[in-house]
Amino acid sequence: MEIIPIKKNQELEVTVVDLSYLGMGVAKVEGYPLFIENALPGERIQVKVLKIGKKFGFGKMLSILKTSPHRQTIENEDLLRTGIAPLSHLQYEQQLKFKQEQVKNVLIKTAKMPEVQVTDTIGMKEPFGYRNKAQIPVRKMNGVLQTGFYRKNSHELIPLDHFFIQDPEIDAAIVIIREILQQFEVKAYNEKDNSGFLRHIVIRRGYQTHEMMVVLVTRKEHFFQGEKIVQKIQEKLPEVVSIIQNINPKQTNVILGEQEKVLLGRSFIYDQLLGKTFRISAKSFYQVNTQQAEVLYQKAFELANLEKSDVVIDAYSGIGTIGLSLADQVAYVYGMETIKQAVIDAQENAKLNGIKNAEYVTGKAEDIMPRWKEEGIKPNVIFVDPPRKGLDQTFIETACDMDPEKFIYISCNPATMARDLKTFAVNGYFTDSIQPVDLFPQTHHVETIALLQKKTS
Repeated sequence: MEIIPIKKNQELEVTVVDLSYLGMGVAKVEGYPLFIENALPGERIQVKVLKIGKKFGFGKMLSILKTSPHRQTIENEDLLRTGIAPLSHLQYEQQLKFKQEQVKNVLIKTAKMPEVQVTDTIGMKEPFGYRNKAQIPVRKMNGVLQTGFYRKNSHELIPLDHFFIQDPEIDAAIVIIREILQQFEVKAYNEKDNSGFLRHIVIRRGYQTHEMMVVLVTRKEHFFQGEKIVQKIQEKLPEVVSIIQNINPKQTNVILGEQEKVLLGRSFIYDQLLGKTFRISAKSFYQVNTQQAEVLYQKAFELANLEKSDVVIDAYSGIGTIGLSLADQVAYVYGMETIKQAVIDAQENAKLNGIKNAEYVTGKAEDIMPRWKEEGIKPNVIFVDPPRKGLDQTFIETACDMDPEKFIYISCNPATMARDLKTFAVNGYFTDSIQPVDLFPQTHHVETIALLQKKTS
């Protein structure tokens, strides 16, 4: 039995040697790893042990005895406490290097592909105020409605008005809406006993169009004085073209429920990306950083080396942002998506942009691709942009069975991407190169593009 060299509540002086993939400082006490928030490599710190496990523990930094040259001051320590911007204390150039290293590490440890080149992370000129979407919980504190964010690993709300990484116009709108709701004495949700009314305020704002959508997530359908509240919101926020009530009666941390009611205007907003216009519904996936999404997609198209004769499959197509953005560079685009509303948006977006060489269907790729193969559809390139859980093995096998020349894998989770690259290798596709792109500055998240080529005998 291994002896743990530290005890809970013990105070220690340690040197931080590394950053974890979540951006926490790592110190080692006789080889035993201790994870510490807000600590940077090279720093000598005083720390209190909070929790110990068999293989690692967690500590709280009490003071910095020697400061890293890469540390920068931040406006509000709550950005670290809530996990909104957990890397905001690290200089931006170092954040980009950290993200590149994270991708390299999973390629070596998980994918066993040390030979694959990972290029420098592409960053932003202005890495703040970039998020075009906010999902903000509403709670009652000291008799008043508050908006903010949860303290890490808890359901304790920390009140915040400025979120640092969100579009400042969204931050301002949240405060205005909260004050209107307070005036009308709207009851905040209480998650302990699943009571109260208003759960979340969700806002989307078009980066190019400035059109704003407000989604009020409520526990019940009946919205007392809803019409007056909606009128007041539009009066105070002229950019708002869509107000939606989303009803979520379940005791869950899933934000949006199944049922929606349009209270004002349209059920969607418009925005532009790479010269194309897109309609975006409340539940549709749309990259939260429009500027960097353009960089990401342009880089993906460049790696795909598209030709006018190419047939492309856009798996996980969402509202069609990838497929429709490249449609004028290829012969035809086929897209599929499991969320019906997103497919409707993609079909409308094709019409909106006068694109006739793209079609979108609802369903699982594993079901649709074999049918397309029977119909004689042969793709040259398949684009995949899955959620954080990555791809199912069945999907990979079905997609490889379509026999494309290459895959472009866009990932928001390097760990699941590395796992999937191993499966692609077994199915005859080697990883050519990987390009990280920073879509989420001040956080530990990184987007990556992998180019996969068919192995030749």
